[in-house]
Amino acid sequence: MAHDYPHHHHDGSHGAKRGGYGRLFAIGIALNFGFVLVEAWFGWRTGSLALLADAAHNLGDVAGLALAWAAWAAARLPASSRKTYGWQRGSILASFINAVVLLVAMGSLGWEAIGRLQDPSPVAAVTVMAVAAAGVVVNTATALLFLRGRDSDLNLRGAFLHMAADALVSLGVIVAGALYLWQGWTWIDPVASLAIALIVIIGTWSLFRQSLHLLFDGVPEHIDLGAVRETLTAVPGVTAVHDLHVWAMSTAEPALTAHLLCREDVAIGSVLREARRQLHQRYAFNHVTLQIEHEHCAGDCGGDAADPHSHAHP
Repeated sequence: MAHDYPHHHHDGSHGAKRGGYGRLFAIGIALNFGFVLVEAWFGWRTGSLALLADAAHNLGDVAGLALAWAAWAAARLPASSRKTYGWQRGSILASFINAVVLLVAMGSLGWEAIGRLQDPSPVAAVTVMAVAAAGVVVNTATALLFLRGRDSDLNLRGAFLHMAADALVSLGVIVAGALYLWQGWTWIDPVASLAIALIVIIGTWSLFRQSLHLLFDGVPEHIDLGAVRETLTAVPGVTAVHDLHVWAMSTAEPALTAHLLCREDVAIGSVLREARRQLHQRYAFNHVTLQIEHEHCAGDCGGDAADPHSHAHP
């Protein structure tokens, strides 16, 4: 008969590696909120739409950093009998909300900039450039806080991309101020605002698409499902793989379930150990559930190795 043999493996070292990000989030939030106050005040005094727009965007990033921090902290809460996966999915939801808020904010900014193009007004370019230069320093410093974690966690990647984009946007404001001083173009400020909106939308779209994909239990982009299937099939004793499912429990924690069709003469323990080792080393899977089935009963138990949608639950 088939063997219903699930195996769960959790590696606590992953959480330990990410343990210092709480402090980094706090530093990033403090730096950026302080800069938002300075930038908004000077933008109001100088009448610069580009400066006010960047301040509004940075305020959104402060809220985004706070949301990402809350999601990061929630993901570390232990699982319970009512929430068996804990609150890990909160990091995916935070990434999605951040992306939506940014897209809406930049749409509003673009609309305002188009209206300002019809009635451009002069700005205090020197003050604008000085404040924007401070923004380059603050945003670059904040982006560097999340540089190391951007490849392993979509939530941290979102924080990094926002701060890196802000640094680039502040550079754009400096260029716009310099062009205004050089040529006296009053339209350069709303044009710079439109450029800011476009840059942020382009940078945010990938975050929006990936977070929405993960919310609907999509396979994380860095994982090739075909390669995972080949890896499991190559385990000695495994003849076929079906009911293979991969999804994201959080922005940094993929999970996998699968049925392995095995020869009757193989030891179940050795198959599970080797499969788990391969999945962890090649794809960083820490949460794996495998069901072993023997060849002679696959059909009787309802599992068809050729059909990825069949199920066998004896």
